[in-house]
Amino acid sequence: MKKYWIASLLLVTTGALLMSYTAPQPAPLKAAMTRGKKVYDEVCMACHQADAGGVPRMNPPLIKTKYVLGDKKALIKIVLKGLKGGEVEIDGDRYENPMPPQESVLTDQQIADVLTYVRNSFGNKASLVTPAEVKAQRGK
Repeated sequence: MKKYWIASLLLVTTGALLMSYTAPQPAPLKAAMTRGKKVYDEVCMACHQADAGGVPRMNPPLIKTKYVLGDKKALIKIVLKGLKGGEVEIDGDRYENPMPPQESVLTDQQIADVLTYVRNSFGNKASLVTPAEVKAQRGK
């Protein structure tokens, strides 16, 4: 009888603990997305458009491309240093308008936020970009 009572107590206690557990909320993602949308609207939208579809032959789209969903370091470097000289080819289409460098315009936090926003909007789904990742690429 005593074993049954102890087992029941453990079961009830474990159940209460599990019921009180709440999974961590994606607060960092939500906050980054909010801040990133603001940066996108103020800095990026003029060239890449509200729907991130870009402008044919001028500014590339940011929708499900290897640049956006691929290597974060390369994407960060594009935003920091820009893309100069010649054409860029994305998914078989060529774009000729150079991307201006943003390293003296945007902070590490702003770049991380806008890239997180772009990588998780417009049908994209990718990991967050952190200010530490941007800082690591800034000096290269």
